[in-house]
Amino acid sequence: MRKSKALRNRSIVLTDKEYKEYSTRLVKLAAAAGLHDIINKTINQDINEALDFLPEKFVDLLFLDPPYNLTKSFNSTKFSKKSIQEYAGWIEAFIKKMIPLLKPTASIYFCGDWCTSTSAHLVLSKYFVVRNRITWEREKGRGAKRNWKNNSEDIWFCTLSNEYIFNLDAVKQKKKVIAPYRTQDGAPKDWYEDEIGNFRLTHPSNIWTDISIPFWSMPENTEHPTQKPEKLLAKLILASTNPGQIVFDPFLGSGTSSVAAKKLDRKYVGIEIDKKYSCLAEKRLDAVESEKKIQGYFDGVFWERNILSKILNGKKN
Repeated sequence: MRKSKALRNRSIVLTDKEYKEYSTRLVKLAAAAGLHDIINKTINQDINEALDFLPEKFVDLLFLDPPYNLTKSFNSTKFSKKSIQEYAGWIEAFIKKMIPLLKPTASIYFCGDWCTSTSAHLVLSKYFVVRNRITWEREKGRGAKRNWKNNSEDIWFCTLSNEYIFNLDAVKQKKKVIAPYRTQDGAPKDWYEDEIGNFRLTHPSNIWTDISIPFWSMPENTEHPTQKPEKLLAKLILASTNPGQIVFDPFLGSGTSSVAAKKLDRKYVGIEIDKKYSCLAEKRLDAVESEKKIQGYFDGVFWERNILSKILNGKKN
């Protein structure tokens, strides 16, 4: 029997009825599939089976968030920590199978923590052009007693070739100007005046400190233990795809990449081995029909952390 949620708990959960209903939507591949068979679908299957049946050259953005090199359980699936070399071999086995799926202009983003990144870089540099490593602040957890608290994760940015999409203007950040410098004639220098304040659009860096991990009072939260925030995916998708292009996530989890893609008018394909998480993804995708907001993203721009809500509340008042 499911416990009743606290008043402010907005986490997404599945009823038994929803689990049965969403299960009927899930795809399982047993033969070569065309794009029409998989587009905007959740494939509930082991990637080692599903990858063999996917069409070639359909992916514009490959988002990889595999189990990190830790011993961890994901419902019925368990991952055991490996050596750096063994984990690199495990990554390489599926990376090689995904290369034929990529368009020549595809971008690849690979997620990992400090322990995973060593293996990841070794493999990614063999098959792709490694362009950068994004480090984002993952402020969650109580910390360690005999070590520094692990407070960051990495995302390796790669491309298949030197021809790729990077929409710089789509991922600039809107920051409040504290010291509004002006030119000699009094004009704003590298900033502009708005009816709600003075702001500057800044270039995105590879250090992200404006991401909030989903927690129980956020409407995007699920019970998945390593769920990525929609805002994080939105940045990657806006930077590396155009509307209508395809985001492929072979370790879908509870569906954040598909949800962000749908909210941003992109197409998506996701593979997830766990049936419950696959159904959660489908429920979240349904909710996009009535709610397309992404935290911290408003009027086509990412706002500096903690200022957007204050401004919007001020407008209401």
